[in-house]
Amino acid sequence: MYFWKSRSPQLMALYAGVLSLALLFIAASLGKPLFDRLSSLVFDEYQSFKPRAPAGAPILIVDIDEESIDAIGQWPWPRSQLAQLVDTLGALGAAVIAFDMAFAEKDRTSLNRTLEELHRAGAQISFPEGVPALDNDIVFAEVLKRNPTVTGFALTNEFTSGLPKPKAGFAYAGRDPKDILPSYHGGLHNLEAFDEAATGIGFFSFPPAVDGVVRKVPLISIGNDAIYPSLGMEALRVAQQAANFVIRSTGASGEAEAGAPAVVDIRAGAFEAPTDGIGQLWLYYSGEMANNTIPARELLSDSPDRAQLEARIAGHIVLIGTSAVGLRDLVVTPLGAGVPGVTVHAELIDQILSGTFLNRPDYMVGLEYFLAIIVTAVLIFTIRPGQPFMAAAFAMALLAVILAVSWYLFSTRQVLLDPLLPSLAVVLVFVSVTIAQYLSSEREKRFIRGAFGRYLSPAMVNQLSTDPHSLKLGGELRDVTLLFCDIRGFTSLSENLDPEGLTRLLNDFLTPMTDELLKTGATIDKYMGDAIMAFWNAPLSVPHHRAAAQQAALGMIRRLDRLNAEKDFDIRIGIGLNSGACCVGNLGSMQRFNYSAIGDAVNVAARIEGITKAYGLPVLLAESVLEDAPAPGPQIVLEVDSVQVVGREEPLVLHTVFDESRLNGLSPKVLTAAQSAFLDTYRAGDFEAAYEQARSLKEVAPPVLSGLYATYLDRLAAFAAAPPDNWNGVYRFTEK
Repeated sequence: MYFWKSRSPQLMALYAGVLSLALLFIAASLGKPLFDRLSSLVFDEYQSFKPRAPAGAPILIVDIDEESIDAIGQWPWPRSQLAQLVDTLGALGAAVIAFDMAFAEKDRTSLNRTLEELHRAGAQISFPEGVPALDNDIVFAEVLKRNPTVTGFALTNEFTSGLPKPKAGFAYAGRDPKDILPSYHGGLHNLEAFDEAATGIGFFSFPPAVDGVVRKVPLISIGNDAIYPSLGMEALRVAQQAANFVIRSTGASGEAEAGAPAVVDIRAGAFEAPTDGIGQLWLYYSGEMANNTIPARELLSDSPDRAQLEARIAGHIVLIGTSAVGLRDLVVTPLGAGVPGVTVHAELIDQILSGTFLNRPDYMVGLEYFLAIIVTAVLIFTIRPGQPFMAAAFAMALLAVILAVSWYLFSTRQVLLDPLLPSLAVVLVFVSVTIAQYLSSEREKRFIRGAFGRYLSPAMVNQLSTDPHSLKLGGELRDVTLLFCDIRGFTSLSENLDPEGLTRLLNDFLTPMTDELLKTGATIDKYMGDAIMAFWNAPLSVPHHRAAAQQAALGMIRRLDRLNAEKDFDIRIGIGLNSGACCVGNLGSMQRFNYSAIGDAVNVAARIEGITKAYGLPVLLAESVLEDAPAPGPQIVLEVDSVQVVGREEPLVLHTVFDESRLNGLSPKVLTAAQSAFLDTYRAGDFEAAYEQARSLKEVAPPVLSGLYATYLDRLAAFAAAPPDNWNGVYRFTEK
């Protein structure tokens, strides 16, 4: 049962993370328009942070702005003035003149229209021979014909209509683009005379976007089963005097045809532009095209500065459009709102001439899903319960890495990697995994506190509940240090107390002893009347647990001295310490269990505690307890004897430990040297000499060792009278 609970936070994290990712993928699929819009907003921000460097291409915008309308008169202007505008541009050396507007109706300001009205009213008016044509549309058509011009029209599916015949030819490699491109069955186009007179024809309409932002523009489209170029592409072709466009689709040489058929790129003369599958170019705006603008009024003034104008116009692609608010040709781009539509065509041409293109390969969507899966896996196996700040910092770092990679690809390679899906995966998985781990960890912590709160310090219970994986229940072999503590003469002491007094005495004794044990990281195994069993290094690891056990024993002696002084008690205790491998775990039955330790080391520790009575010492410890670093603080460790306990053949080397303050001024080096010399004599079997050494030591030894040397004097006196057989320096105990 606990095996499941101890792993449930990670399992719950796995389930929560996978479920969150699956829901995110479903939402991304069902809400694709919303996700696409959010992705577009991200790329818009990228462009605003780092616009495209302008190519410095020869592009000029002639702007019919508010000031020009104020100066020349209300729109629409007479076609005769537009003809004058075109003639001026042609005379100044414009490479091509393209109109970002349509002339779908006859000019109502033409004099012949006025004459017709007068004739219908009965007036008789005649003109001498040689008077120029009075029809502005005829004048405008003639001007279009003698200059390199491109007329514009709008494609639409809102109504059905005929469309002008394309001026450009189209060649294609691979799949037929008519099977791929969006198709329109109508449009708003110019008077037939204008389109016939112009050198080129291109559509200026942009496909509607959900949020109205112009991010992509089609370079070619289908109208009434004919292929048409965009206004910018047609202007670029005419400026180069190229005859046709070359369209490359899937299936062409070098282009795989693995999925749906798609247009790959379009060539106009010497310049090539990559497209998405339906012939659209993702615009990378520079925001600098407005600097290449000249108001129309300057070209229509009575005395234009022709030298200055020629320097700005000669050899340029000239786009005629409007920024006047009332003419409603303002659009929204990633760099701002209220941008004249003609500027978009200028950006398109400048981008193609610069050779800088935004690229979003077909595999990029799959890569974004793959990244979302990767970050989900990383979060699931990285976030740990109880570390919310570290988990949040790691999640933020993942977000930063995703955004940094996306920005790096955009800023250096113009590759569009959408960070939205992986970033949402980080946020959703982090939140769900954190909540799942928190709920699971809280359940696990309640279990651990209930199971271990009785015999571990609160700090250790908290540590264990924070990191349950440090615990392995059900039995494991651990190197532990064990302590047994018992009150000397408790039976005689209890005979003089009633039950209430005895209970109070035990509580007064066990409470401070337990405090000292828990302070050093001990696990309280059990209380056995007046006795205590404890151990270190299980269930949690305790660094230097042997030294911790010595420190606990010394602390218990000090607390007992204070207790005796405060309560006027005369309690004496014996503490036995031993270290070794034991099986520790939840031991007992299914109905009742206890976390305990079993093994030979436990039995030896219990024997050592019993031997303290024989030597009159409060603390005895096996030599195995000294294998660790010494306990911190000024204390003395003194070798006591080599003994053989009941039920064990291998002898034990016993030591005692006490505070240096108990030496009463005796030099620690002198004491340990004298003790060592005494033990050498004793173990060599020279009992009479050893007796004299023990008597001398008893006279100078501190009170804490008086019982030890009294024991040795009695033993040596007996040995001198009747030496033991086969003496090897090991004293054998025959009782537990």
